Order: sequence, then structure tokens, then C-alpha cells
Amino acid sequence: MLMEERQIKIAELIEQKGRITIGEITELFDISHESARRDLRILESKGLCKRAHGGAIKPMPAGFMPPRNRNFDEMPIFENYEQIAKQAVTHIKEHQIIYLTGGSFGFHMCHYLPRDIHYTLVVNSIDLANRLRHLTNADLYVVGGKMRQSTSVVDSMATDFVSRMHFDLCFITGGGLTSEFGLSNGTDETAAFQRKVIENSRKKILLLPSQKIGTDAFIKVCNADKFDLLITDWDCVEDEITKLEEKGVEVTIVEPNPNRTEQRPRERKDDANESNQRTEATESDS
Repeated sequence: MLMEERQIKIAELIEQKGRITIGEITELFDISHESARRDLRILESKGLCKRAHGGAIKPMPAGFMPPRNRNFDEMPIFENYEQIAKQAVTHIKEHQIIYLTGGSFGFHMCHYLPRDIHYTLVVNSIDLANRLRHLTNADLYVVGGKMRQSTSVVDSMATDFVSRMHFDLCFITGGGLTSEFGLSNGTDETAAFQRKVIENSRKKILLLPSQKIGTDAFIKVCNADKFDLLITDWDCVEDEITKLEEKGVEVTIVEPNPNRTEQRPRERKDDANESNQRTEATESDS
């Protein structure tokens, strides 16, 4: 098989599966690791993939948007989101005022939020607030404004609401992150809302799955160096991580659970009192 034909096949596999490893390429096409890496470098230069740790992932288009009526109860629970959420909650301390993202990570974090210390949570998602209403050790504030079908609130009224607040810690997610463009998201109102939360937060933690690192969404939120910490997963784009660290961003890379044998049972909507996707979207509500 000619090199060009092999690269076409590799690109097709990435398009179909969303990712491929160096090991899969060497086994499927009987080539060396260096040849596999060269193929991925060429495909990346053509915009057909993003090189990641141990392989490559499918790039996401800047204009792609999630379903407006996302149903978190029906989304699959992916391990990288779960491991990032577990790591994120370890940064919560007693008596802090915390902004909790209304994106997918906020719903994963519900399951792991501390139950033995007191703190204050501010959320901009009606669905998320409903899941957290049984918490007895946390005060809960819900941002007001016009609700989207996804139950998030990010309009100008919501931005004005959070402009009057100070946060000890904020957890933010988004549609894409590069060292050059910074954090980006899918709509201007989401970006404006996030900008205000970040501006009013003492410590800022960014939560992103690997497939969103090294790619840009539509609207810039802020420079990457606005964040104290990025938490991502084991498939992250190594070159981009190095560039982010050079800008002063601390990076924590979570690893898969070696003892995981099955998916965690899906949480019921009212399970927040008992303890609490990798979406392919380029917008996260906050």
C-alpha cells in the first residue's frame, strides 16, 4: 500500500472512531512507530486529525454546536470526564464560595462533591440546581435570567447577576483551548458570562477533555494564562500542553482507573442527597 493510500485509510478510521493509537496503526498497516507518527504529523498538517498522547484524535469544527435540549440523564458516562470530575472536587475547601460549571463536568462533579464540609455553590443551570437541592452541607445560589432549553442561564441578566459576586474558586469548561487563542466557546453570550465569572474569581480551574485541547471554538473567552490550573485526561495533545505550561498554566493530567470494570450506574435526578459524556460539542454553557 502506498503511503498516501495508507494515510487516507488512517484518516477514515479517525473520522469513524474519533481517535486512533500508534499501536493500532502499526498493527493494521505493518509499519514502524516512526512511520505511524510521520503519517499523523502529515494528517495533522492537513487538518484531518489532532495528535495526542499515543496517537491522534478527530478535530472538532469551530462552529459545531451541541443539541439545544441536552438531556444529561441520557448521555453516556465516559471515564475521562469522570476522572477529571473526581480530581476537580479535591480542590474544594471548607467555607469557600464556588462557581460550579453548568456544563457536563458540573453534572459529573455532583456525584463527588464533599459532604463533610460546608461551602457555598453558585450554579447557572436549573437542572443542576435541582440535583443539588438536597445537599445539607452547602448553601446553593441559582443565577437568574433567561433559561435556555438546556436549562442553563447565560444571558446579559445572568452576567449582571454574577458581576455582583466574588468567588474563591470557579470551575469553568468550554469548547476549545489553545495556547495562542486561549479558551473559546460557541456563542458570544456564553463567552461574556464566563469572562465575568473568571474576572471575579480568586482561583480559576479549567476542566477540559483531551479532544478540546489544541482546537479553537468560535468565540474567544480569555487568554489561557488567566487560569491557575487545567485538568485534562491522558489523551491530551502533548505539544499544546507544553505550550500552555510555558505560559504559566499548571496542568494536571488524570489517568484511567486501572480497576474499573464497568460503568458507574447512572445517577437518578434526585440522587445528590445520597453522595451525586464526553460530548462532541464545542460549546459548554459555562
